[in-house]
Amino acid sequence: MKCRPSECYPPYWEPSSEMAMEVFLMVRRSKTSVFLDCKESTTVMDVKKMIEGILKRPPEEQRLFKGDQVLDDNKTLGDCGFTNQTAKAQTPAILGLSFRQDDGEFESLCIDALSSPPELPDVMKQQDPGTSNSEGS
Repeated sequence: MKCRPSECYPPYWEPSSEMAMEVFLMVRRSKTSVFLDCKESTTVMDVKKMIEGILKRPPEEQRLFKGDQVLDDNKTLGDCGFTNQTAKAQTPAILGLSFRQDDGEFESLCIDALSSPPELPDVMKQQDPGTSNSEGS
């Protein structure tokens, strides 16, 4: 027996959280980088709890930034503009992180530049096809 689409699903059917798209984040503070994979439906507070498990600082001592904007703990990553199109595994979205200092104020956001990899040794560099020494006679 066939049913019409309107009879098959509730009128306001929404995908479950299991169907939410993955987003990949690189959380940066000073020289520290933490890579996380989350769902678009993950809240900013949940991200802070993940960071707590790694850096041992409670969520209330953390402030997360997108650019120079402080992220609201109650918003989801999707609400903040992080989607599977803007935060891919090969190009994760970057979040800034600052911690509360002893005086109760949050430190200024500071992210050090990433280092460049060393130059490849000559033996690992590609040779031009015309300069190969292993040509047959």
